Amino acid sequence: MDFQQLADKALNGILPERDELKAILNAPDEQLPEILSAAFRVRHHYYGKRVQIHVLQNAKSGLCPEDCHYCSQSSVSEAPVEKYTFMSKEKLVESARQAKAAGAVRFCIVNSGRGPTHKEIDEIADAVREIRSQTGMNVCCSLGLMNKDKTQKLAAAGVGRVNHNLNTSREHHAEIVTTHTYDDRLATIESVKSAGIGTCSGGIIGMGESDDDIIAVRTKARTHPTALFKNPLPVPFRQSRQRNPRRRRP
Repeated sequence: MDFQQLADKALNGILPERDELKAILNAPDEQLPEILSAAFRVRHHYYGKRVQIHVLQNAKSGLCPEDCHYCSQSSVSEAPVEKYTFMSKEKLVESARQAKAAGAVRFCIVNSGRGPTHKEIDEIADAVREIRSQTGMNVCCSLGLMNKDKTQKLAAAGVGRVNHNLNTSREHHAEIVTTHTYDDRLATIESVKSAGIGTCSGGIIGMGESDDDIIAVRTKARTHPTALFKNPLPVPFRQSRQRNPRRRRP
């Protein structure tokens, strides 16, 4: 396959076909430099050689009732992680100041759990307003499942983007978590978009998924009616941790 032709298609706004995506995923290691070269052409066209620094602050750690089998903070994980309740506004603002001083352009507040409580949403919104006022930084959040009422409060506070991954395909979803559904995740993304907040939504690689599952995540994120095409599509790779389950427990 000519990967430079795929780069040409991407630069013209044409999405690759399924067989082309499979060819990339199944390409031998010897072709990796060609794939990277083609991908860099697309990246350079839009961003040049610039990078942006984003700083993530885990505002609440552990204590999660969900059974996401890939996550060290989930209820089924025995990984040794720090556990603490929601961080104070003062600590979040100070962390944002430090991020700004280090050259970051975006500060992301992350909250463990199924989703934020109404009290936590109010606390997060208050912290976001203070961060925006004191630093002028872009603020994003990764908070779990949310309805429109909660996302609208975030939008009013000045949150510019919400990260909420699809994680995997609909077909593979039950293999990585059973305490919420694929449709729950889609509903949260739709709530975020309806509030006028940008989305950052992709999938995680390395959870026993097939090539078809990987392609399905990309297809859903790019073609879903919530118009995710112009928003970031992250593709994190799962890093195995000691005593962290990878598959569903009996």
